[in-house]
Amino acid sequence: MEASGAVEVAKQTLLSGGLILAIGTVVGFVAQKCKIPDVALILIVGIAIGPQALGLIDIKADSALYQIILLFGASYILFDGGASLRFSVLKRVWITIVVISTIGVLITAAVTGFAAHVVFGVPWIVALLLGAALASTDPATLVPIFRQVKIRDRVAQTVMSESAFNDAMGAIVTFGVLAVAMGTGEFSFATSLFELFKQASVGIVAGAALGYLGALLIAHGRWNFLSDHAPVVTLVAVIGAYFAADGLQASGFMAVFVFGIMIGNKDAFGFTMTPGETQKLDDYVMTTAFIMRLFIFMLLGAQVDFHLMAQFGLGGIIVVSILMMVARPLAVFACAMPDRRAKWSFNEMLFMCWTRETGVIPAALAGLLLGMKAPGAEMIASVTFIAILMTILIQAPTTKWLGKRLGLLDE
Repeated sequence: MEASGAVEVAKQTLLSGGLILAIGTVVGFVAQKCKIPDVALILIVGIAIGPQALGLIDIKADSALYQIILLFGASYILFDGGASLRFSVLKRVWITIVVISTIGVLITAAVTGFAAHVVFGVPWIVALLLGAALASTDPATLVPIFRQVKIRDRVAQTVMSESAFNDAMGAIVTFGVLAVAMGTGEFSFATSLFELFKQASVGIVAGAALGYLGALLIAHGRWNFLSDHAPVVTLVAVIGAYFAADGLQASGFMAVFVFGIMIGNKDAFGFTMTPGETQKLDDYVMTTAFIMRLFIFMLLGAQVDFHLMAQFGLGGIIVVSILMMVARPLAVFACAMPDRRAKWSFNEMLFMCWTRETGVIPAALAGLLLGMKAPGAEMIASVTFIAILMTILIQAPTTKWLGKRLGLLDE
């Protein structure tokens, strides 16, 4: 009987995977024809086929399968985003990236927390916990958007880099506030700053080391033993980079992002691949990233709880509107304007204010808070999903339009 039950679970899981791929392929085609980022449509379809609507798929948020998809999918999309960045651009805007990924996260968390305290009337510590969970942006959303919408290089690469770097900061602030909320510790700015530095630096070193090794094995003139298997090398190395950093108590997402940067800039180290090999690798990475995008956002949509959304709906919309219209612009202008090296224009900063989609990482943090029965966890989870829906359904489809209006579109 147990074996039979396991087979039935396997069949149901396989059917769900097949449905996601089949429906997602059609959604991707429609999004391409409509010339809008596909993540918005994928999220809507995920809600429609989820257990609270059509009931075609039902993969629980606390299942091992769901967590594997989130971990590996977000990691691979981060790798894809890192591979699209260039050293020549990053060295001109790195100050903005560092400041907005740290101080910008604190500003966003504080303003959003203040809004939650006023709107919901919850204690300050619960409000700040919500602000911290929502403070980081989402690379799994932003990377595919900038793959499809060609925005001026330095703007796109700054926003993508920020989204990768601010995840660690968002998580550290969230768990620091959580320790106070649960009565298990006191928040220490010095300790948190040290923890952020450790997570970031170890993640960068791990990603850089594995990235250099990967580039050596697939593109070095003498040591490219695995050039014919470059796609498989990227898969193994993404998993390896994540767990190498995670095992050292550092940011696994930071490691895979830096790994991608190293592979994408392998020519800077004198490593080259033939045009055919490069094309094969690019096609593989693009296809795999698309598949991961389908699974992540369709399953994310399927987790929406309509009952909780209705309970906290109006207040959630107000708080998320303040997050989008007040907290984000304040963080961007406060962190980017002083950077005299980058010399950001008003239009560039305005565009960065609008591109702060919420997605996988805040959803994962909200899920962890629910599992730990943190104070106000249900409210936090509901507002997080409202933020995901509002930012992805409003900001993502208007990215190209805004870029064109601000003169930042690079056709």
